[in-house]
Amino acid sequence: MLTRRQLLHAAALASLPTVGSTRALAQTQRYGFIATRAIARDGFIYGLPIVMSYAVMYEHAVDRRSGKFKAPFNQIKNESRVFSYKDAAVVLPNNDTLCSLVWMDLRAEPIVLSVPAIDPKRYYSIMLRDHNFYNCGYIGSRSTGNDAGDYMVVGPDWSGKIPSGICKVFRSSTQFAMALYRTQLFDPGDVENVRKVQAGYRAEPLSKQAPPPPAQIAHFQKIRKKLLRRNFFQHLAFALQFAPAQFIELEAHANLAKLGVGPGRTFDFGDLSLKRKLEITLGIRAGARKIDRAIADANVVVNGWRVAAYFGDSAFYNGNWLLRAAAAKADFFGTEPVEAVSLFAQVDEDAKTLDGSENKYTLTFAPDQMPPVNAFWSLTIYDGKTRLLVRNPINRYLVNSSMLPTMTTDEHGLTIYIQNKPPDADRKANWLPAPNGPLLLAMRLYWPKAELPSILPIGKGTWQPPGLKRIL
Repeated sequence: MLTRRQLLHAAALASLPTVGSTRALAQTQRYGFIATRAIARDGFIYGLPIVMSYAVMYEHAVDRRSGKFKAPFNQIKNESRVFSYKDAAVVLPNNDTLCSLVWMDLRAEPIVLSVPAIDPKRYYSIMLRDHNFYNCGYIGSRSTGNDAGDYMVVGPDWSGKIPSGICKVFRSSTQFAMALYRTQLFDPGDVENVRKVQAGYRAEPLSKQAPPPPAQIAHFQKIRKKLLRRNFFQHLAFALQFAPAQFIELEAHANLAKLGVGPGRTFDFGDLSLKRKLEITLGIRAGARKIDRAIADANVVVNGWRVAAYFGDSAFYNGNWLLRAAAAKADFFGTEPVEAVSLFAQVDEDAKTLDGSENKYTLTFAPDQMPPVNAFWSLTIYDGKTRLLVRNPINRYLVNSSMLPTMTTDEHGLTIYIQNKPPDADRKANWLPAPNGPLLLAMRLYWPKAELPSILPIGKGTWQPPGLKRIL
């Protein structure tokens, strides 16, 4: 967001309106201060996931100099390494799964995603998400099984014939969509096996030929965080041309039109008067505050663990643009609870902040209260401030259900010892080394069970995670 100083500086340097933006300038003059601010607030809430989707796609598939470039459109990028304390580019990294990613350009023709036969013991999931931040569906162990298969992803206007051999068709509500692959990693020594699975993933145009450049656009609008703060609605107008409005979105699009924002229109913040800049900036700030509050309100706290259910398809959001914006900002790559649930703890069962420099902790799963999953579960530890993995003498950053044969249990169940210094020898197999300071724990349940006991639905499930106990 712009600071007051930046706002005044921008107004002082603003050039004369350009031809392409005069319509937006005239449009915003029609409404009063309060009305324009409210429209900008609601427009920011509605548009944030769309702009974020475009921005991430631009970094990953368009701008080769972004520092985050993955691969061109319709080409899979496989990440095939285990994270350690040396990795600082991504917060809350996990070594439960190795990821693959493809950004699909659906303007010319559908994309066929092919998967190999995968060992039934190995969980995998492919999440399909479009630029509206709607989940279009899943391919994987839970949803389609571990057999080999071909799956087709189509754009919003596609109406062709489905070829024989296609297992299922997924429709994106936008002309670009993302496929995020997660393939289970049993342990660090399992990397080569996962790489073999990843080598079997394929993404090809339906014609199996590189599609010609679509005629409707010659370039992608450059987007940077600095530009995003200054001219959010310019980026939203550009991104909307790839996201035709569904019926439930018509009202939101009509309100954006009051600002002169619409698919492919030019909106230049610099062309506006100081008053209009202030109205829109205050509206954006108000929208950002509402989103932050929504993130906090969406969290359910159970025994010190925070968990939320943010993600779903168009029917799930059903026009709740605030929840959709909260989801995008809280965890852009997050998944639906039926596929995986993530819980986070920074306090113990007495609501005291977790700190490895002062305390030792235990987490005990009773024999009949192990995390209820169809696939697997994990517990990963991070630095409480940086949210990164922490260097430790045994290079262990997590424990998971694959490790159970090497861990010790007793009549109380499975107890995990979370502390900075090694425990006694008979407990060391269950040691999760803690940082010498604030810590954060993430518990992840992959393909949680729907039958009782279950963590589903979030906040109302019959299974609850145990609290962390301080060792006195």
